[in-house]
Amino acid sequence: MAQVAKKIKLQIPAGQATPAPPVGTVLGPAGINLQEFCTRYNDATKEKQGDILPVEISIYEDRTFDFVIKTPPAAFLIKKAANVKKGSTKGKNEFVGSINKAKVREIAETKLPDLNAYNVDEAMKIIEGTALNMGIEVTE
Repeated sequence: MAQVAKKIKLQIPAGQATPAPPVGTVLGPAGINLQEFCTRYNDATKEKQGDILPVEISIYEDRTFDFVIKTPPAAFLIKKAANVKKGSTKGKNEFVGSINKAKVREIAETKLPDLNAYNVDEAMKIIEGTALNMGIEVTE
């Protein structure tokens, strides 16, 4: 296998990658086959339609590539659970929505592989902190 020449991180809606911007403008200069990437990404993410998924693309010297799909960003999952379009501009000083502990646990379980936490309880604290900084109140 060839050496990794470049690593690129993107956030793309699941099942909706196209060679147009932003994907094309980032991956085009790297010299990989855009249509092949889009097809493989869309096939791998079609069951998560509607979510924004971070993807880490490893591009090799021979212009082949591999990619790893991560879990959706915590902020995206929190906004989805609270049913709000965006967080507060004033952080925890102004609440724009709320989620309960059960939703926080659900988000923490989803994000656990990508978080720097050993168990779900620690992951829940990270998610609660993110929610508070977004202006989303965590209720019992």
